[in-house]
Amino acid sequence: MSKLIVTGSSGLIGSEVVRFFDKKGWEVFGIDNNMRADFFGPKGDTRWNQNILSAQCKHFTHIELDIRDRAGILKLISELKPEFIIHTAAQPSHDLAASRVFDDFDVNASGTLNLLEACRIHCPESPFIHMSTNKVYGDAPNQLLLVEKETRYDYLDPMYYNGINENFTIDQSMHSLFGASKLAADIYVQEYGRYFNLPCCVLRGGCLTGPNHSGVEMHGFLSYLIKVNVMEEVYTIYGYKGKQVRDNIHAYDVVRFMEMFFNAPRCAEVYNLGGGRDNSCSILEAFAQVEHITGKKMKYTYSDKNRGGDHICYISDLSKLKSHYPEWSITKSLNDINTEIAEAWTSRVN
Repeated sequence: MSKLIVTGSSGLIGSEVVRFFDKKGWEVFGIDNNMRADFFGPKGDTRWNQNILSAQCKHFTHIELDIRDRAGILKLISELKPEFIIHTAAQPSHDLAASRVFDDFDVNASGTLNLLEACRIHCPESPFIHMSTNKVYGDAPNQLLLVEKETRYDYLDPMYYNGINENFTIDQSMHSLFGASKLAADIYVQEYGRYFNLPCCVLRGGCLTGPNHSGVEMHGFLSYLIKVNVMEEVYTIYGYKGKQVRDNIHAYDVVRFMEMFFNAPRCAEVYNLGGGRDNSCSILEAFAQVEHITGKKMKYTYSDKNRGGDHICYISDLSKLKSHYPEWSITKSLNDINTEIAEAWTSRVN
């Protein structure tokens, strides 16, 4: 039985990885120490998801380990020598990074380096996938000419109709400290591919989401927005008139690509992976879509102060990924995603 290690296994993407590969007959080892609860408090706790995985997945083993534990990571990978490594664990919040700078860097950058070096030493032939973020581009996308429409901002230049591609600059912009620590990890993964010939890729995610997302205000845009609606709480819009745009991709479609990469790995590749234009929406548009699904009016307040480094309009250009893996496509529409998340939050509340 092939062995897979996934970090952040109780989180959104990690848990989707566990379920997907467990069904395929892989022996799945999940590394998670519920750091999300430490970062975000009880509302960010993911133990519920860990417990479900342990109960439902026949080939899953939970490992309580912090990726900052260099000796622990080296020991584990030397013992397991997995055929595949998927790294999804992270400190994921712009806002929190500024108040916990060392934790942010140690988890995102040093934790990634610990994994890379352990893999280089003990399983250098095994493909390594790193979940990066579109925040590695900083706020440079905001320098593009935009047009303000009734419910969203959009790119003025037709060249960007399909979104931001992998050649977009990562320099001369404000990233937030979170974006900077993730960029450090992103570059390290690429360097281990080029310098040591490690089969690996970086996935610069758009808004990754789905029904297993423990969305909180500081991280998890769509999940948190829908949660607020379902629980009839008040959502705060931070700047840009609520017209800021995100592209949204279901965790299942992310993991489908990961399997394809394992079957045909490449070296030091970078892919922008999001929902693309078809799955994009502004906050105002998301309000309308969710209200239609739940029948509940969205309650919200508005703050003129936008988040530092926040994108006004970000859509992932999926052209490169599709050219390398033409069999991959989006299978979950934005309406599918919204409906699944709404049903999940409703069941949790009830």
